[in-house]
Amino acid sequence: MVADPQIQGQVVAVRGAALDCAFASGSLPPLLDAIWIETGDGRRVTAEVQAHIDDHVVRAVALEATTGMRRGDRAIHAGGPVTVPVGEAVLGRLIDVVGRACDNAGPLPADAPRRPIHRPPPNFSAQTAATELFVTGIKAIDLLAPLAQGGKAAMFGGAGVGKTVLVMELIQAVAASYQGIAVFAGVGERSREGHEMLLDMTKSGVLARTSLVYGQMGEPPGARWRVPMTALAVAEYFRDERGKNVLLLMDNIFRFVQAGAEVSGLLGRLPSRVGYQPTLASEVAALQERIASVGGASVTAIEAVYVPADDFTDPAVTAIAAHVDSMVVLSRGMAAEGMYPAIDPIASSSVLLDPGVVGAMHAQVATETRRAIEHYRELQDVIALLGVEELGAEDRRIVGRARKLQRFLTQPFLVTEAFTGVPGRSVPLADTLAGCKSILGGACDEWREDSLYMIGSIEEARAKEEAARALQAARSGAPA
Repeated sequence: MVADPQIQGQVVAVRGAALDCAFASGSLPPLLDAIWIETGDGRRVTAEVQAHIDDHVVRAVALEATTGMRRGDRAIHAGGPVTVPVGEAVLGRLIDVVGRACDNAGPLPADAPRRPIHRPPPNFSAQTAATELFVTGIKAIDLLAPLAQGGKAAMFGGAGVGKTVLVMELIQAVAASYQGIAVFAGVGERSREGHEMLLDMTKSGVLARTSLVYGQMGEPPGARWRVPMTALAVAEYFRDERGKNVLLLMDNIFRFVQAGAEVSGLLGRLPSRVGYQPTLASEVAALQERIASVGGASVTAIEAVYVPADDFTDPAVTAIAAHVDSMVVLSRGMAAEGMYPAIDPIASSSVLLDPGVVGAMHAQVATETRRAIEHYRELQDVIALLGVEELGAEDRRIVGRARKLQRFLTQPFLVTEAFTGVPGRSVPLADTLAGCKSILGGACDEWREDSLYMIGSIEEARAKEEAARALQAARSGAPA
């Protein structure tokens, strides 16, 4: 950005992260353009114009702390929207919302290309359909809510059900085999989470192909609100000008909405449903519609979404859900039972789960798996009251298989290996389908449920079952 010396003004009011700046009549900076505030302590604070109050005054939202700012400080129009460094210079680096390096590895090169954080989405006619499967190695996702390369997937769940762990596992599982660029947007992240992410990526060797963009929880709402836009600017550069596939990971998109609500309140807008900003739908759309495949390159988004009070009818949750191709819903009930990942097989869905995309066998196995688990859930109240023995033979068989399917869809994660001591598993899609087909076909009816819990392929479960039977036989003195 090049400052426009013709458009200069001064700060006339500061209300937390919102500030009013007066300019000469007829020379107001346009909406969404950046203005720089030169404070008395020598800092230059970046703000973004959000409203024209009258012919002389604009209201802006600061993207950095306004500590030390006062009335009379000089305001300079930056000449356009906020721009951030992109390209190879940001790979392996951690930057903030305005593109400053925050990883103690020195400043970014001064000659790094820069791009504005606000851009219109690609023309609809230029976008290509996302139909190629993006295999993750996580059984429950690949079977019941397959992801598309160039699509948008969201992990919905309340507090403490494993959203961040699941996103981190996807990074670990996919980064090794993924040949493109990864961009991680930490929206309102805790500093501990950012530190852990940086260490994990350094250890796994994927940091060299990854750019980290963070707006921490303690930063002003404007910073948290614009961090996804900064990450998108980095991702779009690699997609459009380098022709590379980009994996865009965002944790947590609900905090983006939450920051938007705070900004809306600072700007004096009347709240809408449940206290959210009246511009909720358009803000979410402005973010999500920029995630698309263009030509031969794609941006694949995997987003974590916090569900407040486990209420899936919350306006923020429904606004985000309307834009995604794959919904991975995390269940508190399954987490309480120790079924990790706690992915709800009934509530999770994907537009790709179609015989024309995933194949007839995959679609059939997924449908039969869902049907068996749904039938088991319908009978749970009866089982709790009367016991499984009171069910008919067919119902007992379906319940047994459904319980085994639930356990087979659990698996240990690479990122939790340090805590559990159990090596992580990444399971090919063919092994997931073969295992579910075996259970549905009755091949595992006589097996113990424990043999299918926290394992990879069905062959591992078979070995576990045979070892358990041999041990039991040795204890009883009878042949296995």
